[in-house]
Amino acid sequence: MKEFAVYTALRLGLFVVCYAVLGGLYLLLFGSQGVVLWPFLLAVVVSSVLSVTLLRRQREAFALRVQQRADRAAARFEERRSREDVD
Repeated sequence: MKEFAVYTALRLGLFVVCYAVLGGLYLLLFGSQGVVLWPFLLAVVVSSVLSVTLLRRQREAFALRVQQRADRAAARFEERRSREDVD
């Protein structure tokens, strides 16, 4: 599923960029002292919020692909079930 790979790669890339920026700011403000966990947690939140708006098109393409696959599977299931009813 190409759409899944593209969306996942873009989300991961967005997280890496957020973590690099926030980690750099943290190091500039606080030096190497302290816990580096805070930039990580903040990057998770910021990248999640940004992905909702910035990756809308990719998420919708992925959802459409999943829906199409589900519809095809349901149609095949119904076809098999109707053949069993005829016998």
